[in-house]
Amino acid sequence: MSQVRIVTDSTSDVPAELRKELGIEMVSLQVLFGTEAFRDAVDISPDAFYERLAGSKVSPTTSQPSPAEFMDVYQRLADMGEGPIISIHLSSAMSGTYQSAQLAKSMIEDKADVTVIDSKSASYGFGLLVVAAAEAARQGKSKEEIVALIERLREGTNIYFLVDTLEYLQRGGRIGKAAALVGSILNIKPILSISDDGQVHSVDKVRGSKKAIARIAEMLQKDYGDRKVRLALAYTTGRENVQELEAQLKPLLQVESIIYTQIGSVIGTHTGPGTIAVFAFPGS
Repeated sequence: MSQVRIVTDSTSDVPAELRKELGIEMVSLQVLFGTEAFRDAVDISPDAFYERLAGSKVSPTTSQPSPAEFMDVYQRLADMGEGPIISIHLSSAMSGTYQSAQLAKSMIEDKADVTVIDSKSASYGFGLLVVAAAEAARQGKSKEEIVALIERLREGTNIYFLVDTLEYLQRGGRIGKAAALVGSILNIKPILSISDDGQVHSVDKVRGSKKAIARIAEMLQKDYGDRKVRLALAYTTGRENVQELEAQLKPLLQVESIIYTQIGSVIGTHTGPGTIAVFAFPGS
């Protein structure tokens, strides 16, 4: 039986070297500065994006892939004689990417066995699902076993984001102008998560970054207690911004492993520079 192949989109923020190692296929979303379009994680690196963001007078926007872009990947894998395809994507509540993949599936279902999964998450919140699926595929697991694994991991994952400024959430319509203004004046740092339906929501509000980081550590300790936990730590600009969080988490949790990843241009468009995130899931 041919190996299951894993497809994702660029907002999973899986590092390029890990995608290559595990044979993960990626379809890119786009980030646009005015009329200039860049493929996320292909034409523009995270560092280049944040540098451009800092000096740009134009607010970037983002665009989902077309069904044709997914079709190209699915068709190529089918032509290579690969096995079933599992395609895992950004929350459908945040983007039409999942719908594009679903449409592509319907157009090629007579040629390829494609399962499209709405992660109901973002960034490495579903990147970890992608990596786990690819590792299981390498081990020869079946499509059904991998889909079940994804569901188990999704249910056991906890996600917390901390944005440095409310400006980008306001630009994207996540919060109102008044809330953004008051938050900035009072130095309020909303701690964000992603709900079961794939929507961003606030779980707490703390004054100051240091207190917010300490609060995230407290919440994760409550979530996992003495159980083993694996962590993925993500940042937009400056890895040192998330190292303080790591320092607070290690004494409180039974940390089995830690991976770092940088949040790419599409997610970064909506969260802004200085954002940090932790994605925690049960250890073995």
